[in-house]
Amino acid sequence: MLLVLFGVALLAGALNAVAGGGSFLTLPTLLFAGTAPVSANATSTFALWPGTVASAVAYRDDLATERRHLLPLCAVSVVGGLFGGGLLLRTSDTSFMRLLPWLMLLATVTFTFGGSVTARLRRARAHELSLWAFALQFVIAIYGGYFGGGIGIMMLAVMAVAGMTNIHEMNALKVLLAIAINGIALAEFVVQGAVAWQPGLVMAAGGIIGGFAGARIARQLPAAPVRTFVTIVAWTMTAYFFVRAFA
Repeated sequence: MLLVLFGVALLAGALNAVAGGGSFLTLPTLLFAGTAPVSANATSTFALWPGTVASAVAYRDDLATERRHLLPLCAVSVVGGLFGGGLLLRTSDTSFMRLLPWLMLLATVTFTFGGSVTARLRRARAHELSLWAFALQFVIAIYGGYFGGGIGIMMLAVMAVAGMTNIHEMNALKVLLAIAINGIALAEFVVQGAVAWQPGLVMAAGGIIGGFAGARIARQLPAAPVRTFVTIVAWTMTAYFFVRAFA
């Protein structure tokens, strides 16, 4: 089973770097492996976070033009992620499993349709990040600290409306903010003992390798077939958890 967890995390880390959606693989796999629901969500965050950091290293050169926004956006992301992580730790396993199908549905719909919406919004071409953009980032960060599926697409949409047009710069900023959101939530999970360490460490190793490799090849690999694969997995997992919840 540990080999399966490693392989799933390897693929998930690569998917996160190329098109997103890695948590659609890691969370269900941990649940199928018998990890308690809240712990599985916390462990999934732990497993994918190092891979996100590895992706950021590969994207570091693309952050040059957006550094003036980094500090305030990171601050908003940290506060929101802290709040969302705290909410998760106060949720019982039973309540989380009742919420999970709806969280999966929100993440799946966002992933499926968010790309086209972002592309349209990017044409609006505003010129500056305003207060509404920071407010939306705060809401996304709360959701990200609690669950996290689809936050990459959500952040890209906000950046597009705010006027950013360079997709590589947007991806770099998105990755850095995801590190802030999930990193602060992960710190809470570790302190509160919510992480299942054995599967978490195995998956983290796979996520690091997949995240770094995925970011390195992201510009050469066509994103469309990757997104199609993730979309199929996401809808399948969403349907499964709805059937499980209401069976």
